[in-house]
Amino acid sequence: MLTAEDIREMGDEEIEERIVELREELFRLRFRSAMMQLENPQLPKQIRREIARMKTILRERELEEAQG
Repeated sequence: MLTAEDIREMGDEEIEERIVELREELFRLRFRSAMMQLENPQLPKQIRREIARMKTILRERELEEAQG
């Protein structure tokens, strides 16, 4: 999992691509969890949090641009 500092070093396009990848992975995990038990049941939660962290940093950048 990436930390906020790692994400801040990434460009906007990189972050958006990573969000798409994580959403696809989350979809696959949900599908797998419906069919059988996951090895790590905390993984979907960790992925959702990482997506939220990335979206938060993108939003911070938008607000910085709007202010100055």
